[in-house]
Amino acid sequence: MAKILVVDDDPDIVEAMRLVLEGSDHEVTTASSAQEAEERVVAVKPDLILLDIMMPEGTEGFQFVWKLRNQLAEEVSATPIVVLSAIHSKVDLRFYPEQSDGTYSAGEYLPVQGFIDKPAAPQELLNKVNDVLGA
Repeated sequence: MAKILVVDDDPDIVEAMRLVLEGSDHEVTTASSAQEAEERVVAVKPDLILLDIMMPEGTEGFQFVWKLRNQLAEEVSATPIVVLSAIHSKVDLRFYPEQSDGTYSAGEYLPVQGFIDKPAAPQELLNKVNDVLGA
């Protein structure tokens, strides 16, 4: 059983993922914003984060990944992330496509362990979770 943090502002998607994941004996915690996700990561120390990119403040998911990887405690900074987003099939998920910011080089992809296009079929979600967790 893994501890999984689901970060998404759509309550229907959160509930659907919760049912699928809990049905496979995972412990699910949720957050509806990047700020709430930061608090949950520190408190819960999940084994995996399922993260939406587009939230109420725009592309909050990008900022969350950057902060997790670069500013949060070392014990949580390497937590695996799978991005669930409808924008993946349309957009290359890169921090700085044409320039560097000093931390990430030009063209470097988002430092996550996987992507799933939304809406995700239950078996596709479980397969990706199991793959990333090494189950």
